[in-house]
Amino acid sequence: MRVSGYFTGVAGRSFHLDGSGNQPEETKVVFDQHNLRTFERRLDYVKSGGGPIHISAITQYREFLDLVPRGKPFALQLCFSDPHRVYDKDAIPEPHDPNKIKLPAHYPDTPGVRADFANYYDEISRFDGNFGQVLDELKKRGLAENTLVAFMGDNGAAQFRGKGTLYEYGVNVPLLVRWPGQVKAGRVSSDLVSGEDLAPTFLEACGLKPLKEMTGRSFLKLLRSYASYAPRQYVFAERGAHGSGLPNGTSPFDLGRVAIGQRYKLIYNALWQLPYQPVDFAGQPFWKELQQMHTDGKLSPLMSRLYFSPTRRMFELFDLEADPNEFNNLIGSKDQESIERELKAKLQEWMILERDFLPLPVPPNQ
Repeated sequence: MRVSGYFTGVAGRSFHLDGSGNQPEETKVVFDQHNLRTFERRLDYVKSGGGPIHISAITQYREFLDLVPRGKPFALQLCFSDPHRVYDKDAIPEPHDPNKIKLPAHYPDTPGVRADFANYYDEISRFDGNFGQVLDELKKRGLAENTLVAFMGDNGAAQFRGKGTLYEYGVNVPLLVRWPGQVKAGRVSSDLVSGEDLAPTFLEACGLKPLKEMTGRSFLKLLRSYASYAPRQYVFAERGAHGSGLPNGTSPFDLGRVAIGQRYKLIYNALWQLPYQPVDFAGQPFWKELQQMHTDGKLSPLMSRLYFSPTRRMFELFDLEADPNEFNNLIGSKDQESIERELKAKLQEWMILERDFLPLPVPPNQ
């Protein structure tokens, strides 16, 4: 958006905000007839794709900086694929040893799972190097000291109970901010931040007022360590379609909502009758092996429950402090009745204000 004289752009990996790139002809016709692709009219620079994204993204980034008029402020969304399936086996010169990595507690431990997770780490390492080039380029051009840089994931890892779920691996994404002279280096905060908070924060940092239509709230005072900052008490997220595939399972389509507080979180699985399906790796050999192990009774009871239960609970309540792995569903616990009511009420309020189409989690009085 051309705001207040800024030179703006988006580059790198497909940004999924102007229609998916994997569309049938029937969809493309509609987009073209009704002029629905708008990014090239709204931004000064729009590019995506063009070979290996970890290479082309850097090329496009430099090209964008070359085009910024002298002395003009700029804003760029630079997108990378790493780490993204299908993982490259030769992502870095010295790959991680699958036998030496530590698997998260909710992972089945098989050679195939270990090899896949090592490749995931390899792509993270490659991305780390590429992001270093982003920062180096700013320094080279004399822009590093006056540029706010935010590093953020767009969704959880395409891993077990990650992308496509409302568990912590699916909704808790990295967010790092570098802003010399404004943000203290090395500072860590556990305050809740929602993705919708980025836009009002950036606008306020630029001396502009957030649009009244924006639902997010600025966390600029948090970045500047102001004592007057009042942190969020809750954040919310939803699960819907992944891509544009038909709803033949919970991988391409699921309906869920989540309310996350300072300690507890509540997941609402509207399609509780459908079992878990992994996003982006259901066809991988290591997953098919786990399916067979479950069928043969060779998988641990915990892993069978997490990944192969025929149905799910409609509601899940977790104490993230006592149970960070989200293994113990506290729904129905007498000790947590007040927490369950509180989170359902907060989720109900959010869904009403967002004009959500799902049935509300607190049903009418009988």
